[in-house]
Amino acid sequence: MEWLAPYYTWIKALHVMAVIAWMAGLFYLPRLFVYHAEKAVVGSELDRTFRVMELKLLRVIMNPAMITAWVCGLLLIAMGGLDFGAVWGWAKIVAVIAMTAAHIWMAARRREFAAGQNSRSGRSYRIANEVPTLLMVVAVIAVIVKPF
Repeated sequence: MEWLAPYYTWIKALHVMAVIAWMAGLFYLPRLFVYHAEKAVVGSELDRTFRVMELKLLRVIMNPAMITAWVCGLLLIAMGGLDFGAVWGWAKIVAVIAMTAAHIWMAARRREFAAGQNSRSGRSYRIANEVPTLLMVVAVIAVIVKPF
């Protein structure tokens, strides 16, 4: 990985930009689900509009951002950018894996909406909307503050 050393700051910058885009999607998609669940009748014009918005957000922004964040993050780890001898490094990894699980859960919910089979309330999506925020707080504090 030594050949990548001159590009470390560029990889890190790309990683941060990808994480910002990914987090924006993780914050916005469940909010779309709230309105979709509460306001749109299956098969209506509003339902079709939400389906398009959710699909494009997931496929055009969230998926590429998540993949880029993971690839750049793994490159940074390979270049020595994470201390696995400290708890903070593991806390960051666990938070990122949990964010990925949240992403996968949201993708499954999007497929349910697309099939006209949503069974969850707007309230459940409001609660789901808080999960990425909590995970982001854990990841940022772990990396920046390194309290443990």
